[in-house]
Amino acid sequence: MSRQKKLNVLFASFEAVPFFKSGGLGDVAGTLPAYINSSLYDVRVILPKLKAIPKRFADKMEYLCNYEVPLGWRRQYCGLFRLRYKGVTYYFLDNEFYFFRNNAYGEFDDGERIAFFSKAVLETIAHLPDFKPDILHCNDWHTALCPVFLRAHYSGIPSYDGIKTIFTVHNLKFQGQYSDYLYGDILGLEGYPAGDTILRGYGGGRSVNYLQGALLCSDRITTVSPSYADEICGEYYGEQMDGIFRARRGVLSGILNGIDYKLFDPEHDPLIAENFGPDSLGKKKANKLALQKELGLEESEEVPVFALISRLTEQKGLDLLTYILPDLMGRKMQLVILGIGDRKYEEAFSWYAGKYPSKMAAVLSFDEALSHRIYAGADAVLIPSRFEPCGLTQMMAMRYGSLPVVRETGGLRDSVIPYNKYTGEGTGFSFANFNAGELLDAMDKAMELYSHPRKWAAVQKNAMAQDFSWHTSAKKYRQLYRELAGK
Repeated sequence: MSRQKKLNVLFASFEAVPFFKSGGLGDVAGTLPAYINSSLYDVRVILPKLKAIPKRFADKMEYLCNYEVPLGWRRQYCGLFRLRYKGVTYYFLDNEFYFFRNNAYGEFDDGERIAFFSKAVLETIAHLPDFKPDILHCNDWHTALCPVFLRAHYSGIPSYDGIKTIFTVHNLKFQGQYSDYLYGDILGLEGYPAGDTILRGYGGGRSVNYLQGALLCSDRITTVSPSYADEICGEYYGEQMDGIFRARRGVLSGILNGIDYKLFDPEHDPLIAENFGPDSLGKKKANKLALQKELGLEESEEVPVFALISRLTEQKGLDLLTYILPDLMGRKMQLVILGIGDRKYEEAFSWYAGKYPSKMAAVLSFDEALSHRIYAGADAVLIPSRFEPCGLTQMMAMRYGSLPVVRETGGLRDSVIPYNKYTGEGTGFSFANFNAGELLDAMDKAMELYSHPRKWAAVQKNAMAQDFSWHTSAKKYRQLYRELAGK
């Protein structure tokens, strides 16, 4: 039996917990590599050295070297730092002009900042001590130019030849679209033969689309659930990239994300009122009563508590929820909202919470500790998304025995089994169409089942028995890496 060669993977992302996080990408980049790492896989993460990184981490970073990064006609400084954290090697790219900003995203020159990061990732490969990647794994539009630059500017260089690329789409909605001016002045791609078709042409125009370049240049494309991989090949979910996905269907696949079972563990979670497990579900009631008391709701075990823990944006299906709020306030139930986002949703939830203080609470902030207490204390969690590439909320909810109510899209469809009243099978409740009436019907079904404690507890146990740990996902990524490297 031949001995397998160790594979080196450089995992490029603009964010990763615990250094900086704005969404699910941060969770994935900060968690998945540790689960993939083994005697046969060395996965290292490369990130920008953002101002938002806590000082306790920045102070421990080891300076390695510095070098210049060519960007169009510019040559910009880049410092390389290294930090070992929980068994994973992280590299941080330093340039205060681009990264020492109050905001990680949303700056006037994001097109240039992101382009610099992608180019710096490739330049850094030549300066990494004792590590040459076999695979460069890029994530979302912030690293989408890496495969483009690799093909355009580094082809034929021995230290780069043989590097394979994977591009993972975490959210297709965000693509990095900029003026055609960037093409030559920033990206330095004037004269590159395939440039017009790789980066230009989005919607028939001359604008530059970073993500489009990655979709056309990467050796493999993945997304964060099998259903979302299918959905983006169609016009409704494809965000005008569906033609590319259909053309490259042979190299497109979906791998469902996971969650950290050590962090989300109701039997040992120090943030909740009382620990419990599938064999001690009665203790979950203490968390419910504690949550009701904390938020000023009527303290009652008999009233089901529904929760929404989310960014308050249109994607999350909040138009459906706000539409049925008058109906919900007339039902025997309570509603808890945790999140920040668009003003129209914040104002709607605040108004109803003020009018029905014993039935509804709205906490308009991001509070990690409170989210754990809500998962532990709620009976059901709402995720009525318009689209959802993967979603982690439903996995966290099931881990704590809170049954998800979801729309059947993307990762929600892949991870939640609809309750079947005839067989007792299922892990939550679902509805198919983006329709407020269907959401209300799904919630009514949950309320009806809640009135039968034994049946409800059986579904809770079903949900808690599901395995959404990173171990399953990591195994699939290892297989993908090995197939791509041909080793």
